Amino acid sequence: MNTQVNSEISTLIEQWKQAVTTKDVDKIVSFYAQDIVAFDAVTALQFKGRKAYKAHWQACMEMCPGGGIFEFHQMNIVAAADSAFAHWLARCGGTGPDGVEKVCWMRVTAGYQRINGQWQVVHEHWSAPFDMQSGTALFDLQP
Repeated sequence: MNTQVNSEISTLIEQWKQAVTTKDVDKIVSFYAQDIVAFDAVTALQFKGRKAYKAHWQACMEMCPGGGIFEFHQMNIVAAADSAFAHWLARCGGTGPDGVEKVCWMRVTAGYQRINGQWQVVHEHWSAPFDMQSGTALFDLQP
C-alpha cells in the first residue's frame, strides 16, 4: 500500500466533497479528467466527458435546493504510484420544498489516475441497490 498516494487521494476526495457540499459545479468538475466516463444513479446510462458530466451535476444541484446531507462512510482506498481507486457508502440527500428530509444510501466507486502530475477522477460510479422483482430502488437500506 502506498500511504503517500492514499493520503493524496483522501485529500482529493475531501476537497471534492467540499465542492459538492457548497454546490460549486465548476470546482466539482475540476477534479474530473476531460475524458471521464461516469455511471451515475440517475438520468442516463453513462456520461462521457467532463462537459456531459458537468451538465448532469448542474441538474443535480438544482434538484437539491435545500441544505444537503453528504456523508461518506466505510471508505477504502487502494493506491499505486499513478493510479488508485476508492469505494465508500454515501449518505446523501436534503430537505425538499415541503420541508421533508429525503436521505438515502448510495454506493460509490471512483478510479483515479495521475495525469501530467495531477490526480484526476477517470471513472466514477454511483448506484443504489434495487429489488429485481419490482424494479424499485432500495433507498432505505442501512449499512
